[in-house]
Amino acid sequence: MTTYGFALFDTTIGRCGIVWGGRGLVRVQLPEARELETRARMLQQFPDAREASPPPDVQRAIDGIVALFRGEASHLSGVTLDMDRVPPFHGRVYEVARTIPPGQTISYGEIAARLGAPAASRAVGQALGRNPFAIVVPCHRVLANGGKLGGFSAHGGVATKLRLLSIEGAQANARQALFDGDGTFRFEPDVAVEHVRASDRRLAPLIDRVGQFRMRLQTTPSIFVALAEAIVYQQLTGKAAATIFARVCALFPRAYEGPTAEQILRASDDKLRAAGLSRPKLLSLRDLARKAAAGEIPTLAEVHRLEDEAIIERLTSVRGIGRWTVEMLLIFRLGRPDVLPLDDYGIRKGFQIAFKKRELPTRNDLEKRGVRWKPYRTVASWYLWRAAGQAKE
Repeated sequence: MTTYGFALFDTTIGRCGIVWGGRGLVRVQLPEARELETRARMLQQFPDAREASPPPDVQRAIDGIVALFRGEASHLSGVTLDMDRVPPFHGRVYEVARTIPPGQTISYGEIAARLGAPAASRAVGQALGRNPFAIVVPCHRVLANGGKLGGFSAHGGVATKLRLLSIEGAQANARQALFDGDGTFRFEPDVAVEHVRASDRRLAPLIDRVGQFRMRLQTTPSIFVALAEAIVYQQLTGKAAATIFARVCALFPRAYEGPTAEQILRASDDKLRAAGLSRPKLLSLRDLARKAAAGEIPTLAEVHRLEDEAIIERLTSVRGIGRWTVEMLLIFRLGRPDVLPLDDYGIRKGFQIAFKKRELPTRNDLEKRGVRWKPYRTVASWYLWRAAGQAKE
């Protein structure tokens, strides 16, 4: 009788699970809504499995999965899988899927053709829908005809699939690099931190308490896609917004690259509303698409030649795009060094905590203090956000 062990482990998308036996992995479980549900899904298939410390080969698989979710180069082709419980055809599909490198995608039809069964696209889809080895068998890299996302059986559905593809940089071959191709800041973070510390002795204790500046930049295929996503996310929880944005992307071919202005303009109102867009968000997306098609939205190449205020002026002409939204793009997408969002509640709350104020600072108070932090107010902003975040923990 085979003995199975299981373990839970943390990743950037949540707490995953893994089950193994004497002949290799038998299941990799992506996060459910709650850890209890993740555990239950594994035990439903393997009720006799016992929680245990992973053996070395399983730990290496876990380390590889965690690295992949961090966006690092990580190949899992060497992980041993036990496919005794898998139908033979499914096993053949999984072996082909395992050859897809991170950052690339193929279609169900291409897998069927490689198997010598070009009419078996639907069967390939069914096999991948029952994939017990999530990530190790990267079914998220398999798309429907025309480059559309297709289905995804893990919790979160197509939103999770889109997120995985984005993490892996599946659009890397098609997009222009935001950060000269390496995702790094256009300033030296260590120098910036020391400048802020030296310029404001009252902020120095917060910097020491929080530690290293760990802000991550978020890449994007285009300014249009970044703004479209921002519009969808306004006034929604992250989970709800991610689901709706994924549904919008899934309406079009090559969904993982995000929609284009032309696609949004061609799509009917009914089609976009069915994806979950409210009437105001639909109108904002339409206006953004019209301005992008008319050349009024700068490209990635153009935006790097513009000053911060010029970018704010250009982009706030779009319906539903305010100054705060553009400031978030300047900070988290473009990595601009000297942005201080004066109307951001988290920054104001962090200032109140760091400077031991009884009340939130006024806009004028924050702006006046921020003069000390120039030309690295972005770094000061991040530490103030961390102060507010730590107060909630």
